[in-house]
Amino acid sequence: MTETRDERFIDHIFVEMCDRLNEAGLPVSRGTLHFRILHPQWLGARILWLKGMKEAEIQTFDYGVEDTAQYRNSPINELNSGASGMIRQRLEAASGDAPPYPLYDDLRAEGHTDYIAWQLKHTLGKHHIITFSSDRPGGFSDGDIAFLADLLPAFALVSEIRLKNRLARTLLETYVGPHASEQILAGATTRGSGVTVGAAILICDLRDFTGISDMWPRDDVIELLNGYFDAMAEPIERHGGEILKFMGDGLLAIFPLGNTNACRDLLAAIREAQTAMAALNEENLKKGHEALGYGIGVHVGDVMYGNIGSRSRLDFTVIGPTVNIASRLESLTKEIGRPVLLSRAFVEMAGCETKLENLGSHLLRGLSEPIDVFAF
Repeated sequence: MTETRDERFIDHIFVEMCDRLNEAGLPVSRGTLHFRILHPQWLGARILWLKGMKEAEIQTFDYGVEDTAQYRNSPINELNSGASGMIRQRLEAASGDAPPYPLYDDLRAEGHTDYIAWQLKHTLGKHHIITFSSDRPGGFSDGDIAFLADLLPAFALVSEIRLKNRLARTLLETYVGPHASEQILAGATTRGSGVTVGAAILICDLRDFTGISDMWPRDDVIELLNGYFDAMAEPIERHGGEILKFMGDGLLAIFPLGNTNACRDLLAAIREAQTAMAALNEENLKKGHEALGYGIGVHVGDVMYGNIGSRSRLDFTVIGPTVNIASRLESLTKEIGRPVLLSRAFVEMAGCETKLENLGSHLLRGLSEPIDVFAF
């Protein structure tokens, strides 16, 4: 417990623990940890160690894995379903003594002779699973099992701390994005704290969402929104942008200028998003729905990036004239009838003026001077 203070990752701790168990004379040839995790894509994860491995293998499991035959017919399911105490299976059983789970056949084929599994109990009734296998003839002795059982409370404490840290990071990344989450975890939690950064700003909004939400069934509206956000968000994140917030049927994303290719990356993200939206609309038309329209406004400049809000509820976001202009350009797409509008400042920084159409100067709401607007 004391020597793990400087190690953040539980898989590293687990590997060293298994190595030390062998050095102490326990015949551990395989170990696994099975965690449930709060993640938008994955239900859980397995950490696998085999004797001789310097790094553990980490595998994630999608939602729905609990409905598969592989999971249902496993000792992990038995423990998760409420089995108390230890599950043990000697794998050197006679051929007529068939093991109850296919996993045991796999372990025997790999040369393991014994298998044990426990619930790894965390606070407030939460539990995960830890397993060990042996390859020594005869498997684990009673003393080996007692030794491992004595380690479980300490390892449960160490693992819970790391898992909670990882869950906190995952939840922040899910709801505020990777860069903002790093800032918050580093201590940027004071109202008004922030920095001025140069960034290309992208604001996107879905057209006629009010009418759609009034007329469509709720589940269809949610499915539509998720498909639309997938089409828009995945290219943005793939090209280094960060989505700071989803606003109903809109989103706000930044491409920090610390990346010298930020403007070109933003353009590439828009083109890929347009392709994805075209594919999504084909599917919508096949289902009898109308094609979805959208508007995107793009500008570049300095923004204040930090915490805004009340004393007890903060939002990590960007504000400033740059964001306002991007928002006004998005609104202008409705009047002009072009889905993507970009400011001259952005176009000049991106060096793409010859590839775009100059739509002339337009006076945006709240600005005293018109700005030149471009479209694909």
